[in-house]
Amino acid sequence: MNSTRMTLILADLRRFKNRVARAFEARSNSATEKNKKGIIIFPILTFCFSPSFLVFWPLSRFYPFLSAIIRPIRVIRVPLASLCLSLLLFCSVFQSYSFAAEVIPGIDILARRNFDLLQGKRVGLITNNTGRSLNGTSSIDLLAKAPGVQLVALFSPEHGIRGDSDVKLSSATDQRTGLPIYSLYGKSCRPTPEMMTNIQVLVFDIQDIGARFYTYIGTLHHALLAARQQGIPLVVLDRPNPLGGVAIEGAVPDAGETARRIAADKTGCRSLTVTHPIPTRHGLTIGELARLINTEAGINANLQVVSIEGWKRELLWQDTRLAWVNPSPNMKDPTAALLYPGFGPLEATNLSVARGTGKPFHRYGAPWLDPAAVLKNLPPLPGLRFSATSFTPTAPGHPYQGKPCNGIEVTITDLKAANLPLAGLYLVRAIQQAHPKQYHVAGGFYGMLGDNQAWKLLREGIAPERIMARWQGGIEQFKKLRKTYLLY
Repeated sequence: MNSTRMTLILADLRRFKNRVARAFEARSNSATEKNKKGIIIFPILTFCFSPSFLVFWPLSRFYPFLSAIIRPIRVIRVPLASLCLSLLLFCSVFQSYSFAAEVIPGIDILARRNFDLLQGKRVGLITNNTGRSLNGTSSIDLLAKAPGVQLVALFSPEHGIRGDSDVKLSSATDQRTGLPIYSLYGKSCRPTPEMMTNIQVLVFDIQDIGARFYTYIGTLHHALLAARQQGIPLVVLDRPNPLGGVAIEGAVPDAGETARRIAADKTGCRSLTVTHPIPTRHGLTIGELARLINTEAGINANLQVVSIEGWKRELLWQDTRLAWVNPSPNMKDPTAALLYPGFGPLEATNLSVARGTGKPFHRYGAPWLDPAAVLKNLPPLPGLRFSATSFTPTAPGHPYQGKPCNGIEVTITDLKAANLPLAGLYLVRAIQQAHPKQYHVAGGFYGMLGDNQAWKLLREGIAPERIMARWQGGIEQFKKLRKTYLLY
């Protein structure tokens, strides 16, 4: 066989390999409700049982080569040639295509154990639309139908039981089960004794996103307090940290100030974004956080964590192959979750974060903002691209609803090179410099950022790097502390 024909064969193999790999990726990304075993088994079966179809298009080039090799076996040479090619392509694709280990959430593990921790108990469930099993069944439905388990009450965090609200909610009734839904983001943000009547065990199943000021951590803190007060167990069904479990970034709020803030908060609603002194990006799962807060805050509730299977600390959300379910109306994709620890505090300034658009937390702006002036003040930052944009936010109750805004869009070009907390400080400073009179901060900024002095220091011309250097001591202490509470 001449070199030209061999070159054509190899080129065809490479093209087909790339096509199949892209097809596998597309299937995985679009599988929002399917068990990952099904996703992997389908292409395997396709390769094994449809060899002739898979190689039909390149057969004109491959066949002379293969038939020459197996010419003595004339009767079966066509199907055998096709099968050999299929296996060759199959191995080539799977050698370079990395399937992540299947990540199994805590609710599936508990179901596998026949809900042993809840048997014979009256159960209260804190959850929302992210509380679901691998096959998409809600935790509410699973517990409501579980033999030996009596689900008696539901509790909803910020954004409600369906995760689609951006306003405070009153308690209601779940239409499917007829159970009461007690709002933990209304008049009270912690379960009251009245809400906890007749509950023998409290269950927490919510997908967190890995940022300290996302309010589900505050809801978890208050659940621990309520369980301790009532003398009942709290069962946390663990889920992955979408930001992974390795990187630890951002300021650590002052412990004394945090404790005073919680003590003075009668309803629990004013402390939801800062309930414990941890870094902005803490690298813990919700189960690990529960363990840390329960001990370090001196709550000492009867805590039981149902661990995940298959999760490793280096896995980001896209590596888990789990379906993304919006944990809140404007956290619409895993990239927004990655941006949130660095740029989330900007929503506590007089900017819109593009709520109600297709790219919330990717874009930051206002009607008065001059993107060109802001971009001039931004130095090149590794792993990130800043560009001018425009949008009209539509979310009720948030800045500039229905008003066209000029803004800055943030794009991650290299996650490993990006320093998101540093970039957030640079963007704040750039807007300060471009709009010193128009740009101002709200009280929540200090709590979300975790540094009461950062805004003032930026206005005084202190470099963002120097401000971040002030956080390093707290980060190092936290790294040592968290080792005790790691589950994975």
